[in-house]
Amino acid sequence: MSRPKRILILGPESTGKSTLAEKLAKHFAEPWVPEVAREYLENLDHPYAYEDLLQIGKQQMRTEDEMAGAAKNYLFCDTDLRVIQVWSQHRYGKVDPWVLEEIARRTYDLILLCAPDLPWQADPLREHPELEMREEFFAQYLQLTKQSGFPFKIIAGDPVKRISAAVEAIRSLE
Repeated sequence: MSRPKRILILGPESTGKSTLAEKLAKHFAEPWVPEVAREYLENLDHPYAYEDLLQIGKQQMRTEDEMAGAAKNYLFCDTDLRVIQVWSQHRYGKVDPWVLEEIARRTYDLILLCAPDLPWQADPLREHPELEMREEFFAQYLQLTKQSGFPFKIIAGDPVKRISAAVEAIRSLE
């Protein structure tokens, strides 16, 4: 049995990652891995700390690996450890070595990098509504994406253009 192609959907807050992952999963009739940080943080009884980021990252990777077994051709991953890396460096000035080792070990067949050109959607778990911050994070994700060596496509525009561009990029893998 061949492994499913892993499609990573990456980008700053409020750039439509979850929506895109869910729509692509529906379009291709394949599973998607939701961002586990949301549930983790909603159930946390204290403000998140440096140590929580490692737990979130490990849970995200476990969930991704478990869901890969349910995929035939594609697995759509709403974020990966690069998000933990960027947030950890931004907020704490350091990144757990496990996160960096796991980033180096894991492979993706395509990264869809969501641009910060959608309107900000307020959410109690989101921290940076300023466009300048979202653009700064986008630049960091773009740098990490390029460093990965994996094929990537920047996804921008309205939701219809985004899904169309993403489907086209995925079809180019076939």
